[in-house]
Amino acid sequence: MPEKPLEEQRQRIDKWLFFARLTKSRSLAQDLVEAGLVGINGHAVTQPGRPVKAGDRIEIRLERRDVVLIVRDFAERRGPASAARLLYEDITPQQAPLTAFERALRKPLGGQ
Repeated sequence: MPEKPLEEQRQRIDKWLFFARLTKSRSLAQDLVEAGLVGINGHAVTQPGRPVKAGDRIEIRLERRDVVLIVRDFAERRGPASAARLLYEDITPQQAPLTAFERALRKPLGGQ
C-alpha cells in the first residue's frame, strides 16, 4: 500500500510526543496531555488521541521550561534520538530557567 503524502498524514499527539522523545513513555505523554499542559496551534488539548499533522505548532509546559515545536514528520516507532530530532523544528524562544516559586505557580495551558 502506498504511503500517504506528508500533508495527509496524522498521528495521535501522545504517540508523536513519545516517538519524538519528548517523554520517556507513552503513558507519561498521555498524562501530560490530560493535565492540559500541551497545546496544538494555540488551543489547549486534553485528549491524548487528538491528531497532529505536519506544520502544527505544539506548545508543551514541562516542569522547568516551556517548549514550542513545529511538527515536521512522523515515525512508525520510537527510534534513536538523532532520528527523533528530525520529527520537529524547535522554535522555543530563549528564556531563563524557572525558579522553584515560578514552577509552583504554573497552570495548565487552558488556564484552569
